[in-house]
Amino acid sequence: MNRVFLIGNLTRDPELTETSSGVAICRFSIAVNRNYTSGGERQTDFFNCTAWRGLGENVARYAKKGNKVAVMGSVELRNYEDSQGVRRTAVDISCSDVEFLTPRAQGGDSGYEPDVPPQQSEKRASKPALQSFDDDGDIPF
Repeated sequence: MNRVFLIGNLTRDPELTETSSGVAICRFSIAVNRNYTSGGERQTDFFNCTAWRGLGENVARYAKKGNKVAVMGSVELRNYEDSQGVRRTAVDISCSDVEFLTPRAQGGDSGYEPDVPPQQSEKRASKPALQSFDDDGDIPF
């Protein structure tokens, strides 16, 4: 079974692109702190993440550098040759789900609130008043 669950902070703003066939793909990276320290300093691991289609569009729309996210997905190893001809291996996380953990108030104007026409946002602000009713104490059953 290939499943991974990571919680970390975005190290840069997500980059949304499309494949040649028009499928949305979002690439971002997260920094994950280890539970222990080495020599008094906390160690951090960095993971490159990829989210596809609607999930990728949501990450690009609602997340930004510094936001805390939970990433669920699978680990993918990618082999390539660098510019000097040395074979390298990269670890990527293919995301199946991303949860936004940064509260909206801390996110500032990070786009957490979707674009809502003014008349709808006014409806959200004003809640209907509760009406009292006369309870004579009889149980109807």
